[in-house]
Formats: sequence, structure tokens, C-alpha cells
Amino acid sequence: MPLNLCNYDDTARNAIKAFWQTRDDAKNKQKASGKTDQGERAGVTAGKNMDGFSRLAIDLVKANGLADAQIHQNRAALTLPGFFRPTKLWDLLVIDKGRLIAALEFKSHVGPSFGNNFNNRAEEAIGTSHDLSTAYREGAFGAQERPFVGWLMVVEDAPASRAPVREKSPHFPVFPDFVGASYLQRYDILCQKLAKEQLYSAAAVIATPRTAAVDGAYVELSPMTGLRSFVASFAGHIAVEAARQ
Repeated sequence: MPLNLCNYDDTARNAIKAFWQTRDDAKNKQKASGKTDQGERAGVTAGKNMDGFSRLAIDLVKANGLADAQIHQNRAALTLPGFFRPTKLWDLLVIDKGRLIAALEFKSHVGPSFGNNFNNRAEEAIGTSHDLSTAYREGAFGAQERPFVGWLMVVEDAPASRAPVREKSPHFPVFPDFVGASYLQRYDILCQKLAKEQLYSAAAVIATPRTAAVDGAYVELSPMTGLRSFVASFAGHIAVEAARQ
């Protein structure tokens, strides 16, 4: 039976439009109330800007054999035990018959300051996956197959995110793939390495300009870290879990 990718491209474009529109709505609402966050923070504090990607994940779960699985989106039900810390709050969890099927993170990075946050995002992604992997190894989720762990990043497509970045390392050289790489390229490299090192089952990055609030436009940085690869990997995992039953 072929995988059902749920017209992911159309869904993703709608998610991108909602991403930008929700950010603008949140900023306008805060301005009207007289309470404004610094910089771009006003566009994310509402916490709804990545909901369209959660809906895509839910569609994939239901369409590929686990229609009755428990899919958690509410904050009160998104906590998993960690190994290096007591708990971690995820963006979406899929649980079926008491087994953890998938844990997903949906993140975004919008300018103008890309340099201040890239390292924070990278450290967060690496630490989160290592913590979950170790907790799984130590039996935090019982005797079960390894869950799908996914990380999806949406980055603003802008001159500042595409410009080459100089890196200073006075004592030892940085790895060649980072030399002159833009922040978008750094996210692509990060996602490739997260998957190659099996820190995540799939890691994806897509770039979208602010004008995508109208048409939902986005681009993939490479086949390995593209949305299609992420969606196919996730759908395949769901289908395998469904076949176990």
C-alpha cells in the first residue's frame, strides 16, 4: 500500500500563509493594546504560528493507518520524561496503546537578527534529541521500538539569512562546510548532520519570504532536508507502526 502524503505541498503552503498572518495579527494586537515585545518576539508569543504544520502531521497519522492514535497538542499533555532533566515539553506527541509513536518539534527563525539565535536553536535541537534518546535507552517509555523524533524549522528567506557569514575561530579551523555559509545554509548543514548522526529520525528546514503571507511560497534547501523527505519519513514510520498491529 503506497504512503499517503496528504497533498503535503498544498497543506504546507496554507501553513506558511497562516504562519506569516498569525505573526502579523499578534504584533498588531499587541500594538493596539499598548503592550509590545521587543523586535520580532511580538509575532511568536501567541504560540499559534506553527499550527498549520501540526495539522499536516495529524493528517499524516490518520491517513497512514493510525486513525485511532492519541495525538496531543495541548500543553498539559505534551510533557515527556528526560534523562538529563526531569521533563521536556514537545510540540506534538503521538501515542498509541500506551506506546510513544512520535515526538515532533516545530520551530521558526525570523530576522532581522539571525546571528543571535542560530546557535541557540542548534544547541536546543542537539540537547533535546540527545536527552530523549538517552531516556529511551534507559527505559523511560518501556519496552518498545524507537519512536520517530522529528525537527522542522521554518526560516525567513531574506538577504540577511542568505548572505555569507564569516566565522572566527582563532585556535583551530572550523569544518570546511561552514566556511562562508549563510544562516540558511547553516540550518541545512545542521539538519543533515542531525539526521546522519541519528539524533533525529528526520530534520527539515524550509525558507519562506514575508511576502508568502499571500501565496504560501517556500523553498527547500536540499533534498535530504526538504519537507517532502520529512513528510515521507514520518508517513513511513506511521505505516510501519500500523502494520505491527
